[in-house]
Amino acid sequence: MTITDWDDAYANRDHVPDAPAILEALPRDAQAFRDRMSAQGRARLGVAYGAGARQLYDLFLPEAESPKGLVVFVHGGYWRLFDRTYWSHYATGALAHGWAVAMVQYTLCPEASIAGIGTEVAAGIAAAAGEVPGPIRLAGHSAGGHLVTRAMCSDSALPESVAARVAHTLSISGVHDLRPLIRTAMNEDLKLTLESAAAESPALLLPRNGARVTAWVGDIERPEFVRQSTLLANIWTGLGADMAQVKAPGRHHFDVIDGLLDPDSQMMRTLLG
Repeated sequence: MTITDWDDAYANRDHVPDAPAILEALPRDAQAFRDRMSAQGRARLGVAYGAGARQLYDLFLPEAESPKGLVVFVHGGYWRLFDRTYWSHYATGALAHGWAVAMVQYTLCPEASIAGIGTEVAAGIAAAAGEVPGPIRLAGHSAGGHLVTRAMCSDSALPESVAARVAHTLSISGVHDLRPLIRTAMNEDLKLTLESAAAESPALLLPRNGARVTAWVGDIERPEFVRQSTLLANIWTGLGADMAQVKAPGRHHFDVIDGLLDPDSQMMRTLLG
C-alpha cells in the first residue's frame, strides 16, 4: 500500500471518535490521583533533574516502606505536547504491586530537538534511579515509547550503571523509525532531517547488550503504529535483544495504555513479571 497522506497516517485523534473526551479527562483524573497521593504523603512532585523549566519528574511511592524497584513512565504527544501532570494516575497498577513510579517530562519541540529530548529523558531516568534502589522498568507511550526505547540504544546518554538495572522496557505505540515524520506538517516543529531522523530512530540503531523490550500496540490503531511496532520487534530480534510484540485486541491509540491502571492486566504482568 502506498501512503500519500502522511499527516493522516499519524493522525490519531481524527480516527478515534471519543478522543476529545479521553484527552479532556486526563488532567482531571491525574489531578485527583495526585491529591490522594499527596494527602497520604506518598508523592514528591516537581523534582528537578536539570536546570530547564520542564526538566522535572513526579515520584509516587507505594504503601510498602521499601519499594520493589522503580517504574519510569515517559509521556507522548509527538514530542510537542503534554507534560507529566496528564498521566499521574497511570502509576496505579505498578504502585499496587509495590513499585515506585516516576513520571518524567521534558522540554518540547521546537524549543528542544528530539536528540536533546532523548538526552533529557536519560537524565531524568538516572535522577529518579538515584532515589529508588533496585531494578528498573521503563514504559513510554507514543513519543514516550520512542524515548524509552532510545534510552536502551547502545549509544544513548543513559549511564551504564543505570542501564544495567533496567530489566524491561515497554514501548507502547512507540514510533521507532522517525524518517516518515519528515513528510508530515508536524515536522515544522520537529525539524527533522533525514540524517537527524536516522540518528534518533531506535530501529536503525543497536540495542544495549541484554536489552529486554516489548513493543505493545493496539490492533485497531493507525496502520503506521502497528507497522512501527512490528518494525522494532523484527529488527531488534535480529540484533540480539530479548524482544517481544503484543497487539492488544480492540485497543486504539488512546486506550491502549489503560493496562497501566489495572494491577491485574496483561500489560502490568508483562511489564513487571
